[in-house]
Amino acid sequence: MKFVDELKWRGMIHSIMPGTEEQLDKEMTTAYLGIDPTADSLHIGHLCGVMMLRHFQRCGHKPIALVGGATGMIGDPSGKSAERNLLDEATLRHNQEAIKAQLSRFLDFDSDAPNRAELVNNYDWMKDFSFLDFAREIGKHITVNYMMAKDSVKKRLSGEARDGLSFTEFTYQLLQGYDFLNLYNTMNCKLQLGGSDQWGNITTGTELIRRKNGGEAFALTCPLITKPDGTKFGKTEQGNVWLDARYTSPYRFYQFWLNVGDDEAEKYLKIFTFLTKEEIEALAEQHKADPGQRPLQKKLAEEVTVMVHGREAYDTAVEASRILFGNNTAEALKSLDEQLLLEVMEGVDRASIAMADLEAGIPLLDLLAVKTNMFPSKGEARKMVQQGGFSLNKIKLNDPQAVITTDSLLSGKYLLLQRGKKNYMLVVAE
Repeated sequence: MKFVDELKWRGMIHSIMPGTEEQLDKEMTTAYLGIDPTADSLHIGHLCGVMMLRHFQRCGHKPIALVGGATGMIGDPSGKSAERNLLDEATLRHNQEAIKAQLSRFLDFDSDAPNRAELVNNYDWMKDFSFLDFAREIGKHITVNYMMAKDSVKKRLSGEARDGLSFTEFTYQLLQGYDFLNLYNTMNCKLQLGGSDQWGNITTGTELIRRKNGGEAFALTCPLITKPDGTKFGKTEQGNVWLDARYTSPYRFYQFWLNVGDDEAEKYLKIFTFLTKEEIEALAEQHKADPGQRPLQKKLAEEVTVMVHGREAYDTAVEASRILFGNNTAEALKSLDEQLLLEVMEGVDRASIAMADLEAGIPLLDLLAVKTNMFPSKGEARKMVQQGGFSLNKIKLNDPQAVITTDSLLSGKYLLLQRGKKNYMLVVAE
């Protein structure tokens, strides 16, 4: 399996420097990808780059994940309108360890294989590098004219950012270029991977290697992934979709992928899974034959959720998703913990009742038409119950004389009322 060929059919190449394929064909090659350490979790905006590293290792080459501890203290102007928050060293170290734990789900860091992955932090080689030494050893090799010609700098200077471009940020491409030079010298790293917005910074590194060492290095970038409306991929109303379950639960994570559009689903299967071309084409044919079954989205959600959170978390997310729309799900509903129950019921109408009333017992028709507005009248509620059109906690109730008590509560405080097939109300006992 050839790395560039694999990325090409998956639509994961934006730009590639001439000679890159020849270098990869010639020998096992070391490549690195930089990761912003400003949080202690990756989000799905990082996933395309991480998948590039995994493909690289699967193709027999050696991947390096570089946590940008030093550059994270400065900020990168590429595609941004403001500087990042600056982090202290303790926070950076914590974030680095958390990120490595997540990357371990994708990359082999621990085997004895010659192409095992490594994680480095550029703070380690920058922290004792004095400004005078940096200016003498690095700064003199790259002209200001060269740096000003980069698109990321031009955009900031053209007025897109209210406060312009600070000198701190202006030095970013030199620092990133030095990362490449350092890894070239110490780890024989000859290729840098990244998003298309990093092309200018990456090529500054290849130019620095050429001018300072007379060496040859290479660059390959993937496209920036956006949503159909052109906005940033991976953002929802709740913010980023994180890989850490503390910030985005496996259920929400699964739902994100399950709800992508048809065109995106096929594209994302190529980028974010390891399914073969034939497998994806077969799924696309199934989808075309019966779009209502959504085989592309279901397979995408399964593959990515299992890869990030494991099979058990995926199974739980699927079971939770079936609760609103499936049959015979009463036991599954009871098994949900409170957090997952509320996530599944997000968007469902809510009502509140007094816990004391439930402790005394509430006649069913009072619950439906007086304590809540599930039905406009007791008469309509009675009719629906007698016709078998009402369920409590996914269990059909046919007796209008039933009395509801605390015995029916889910997680000790909730009742799920269902009218017909699709009308729900979550009642909270307080």
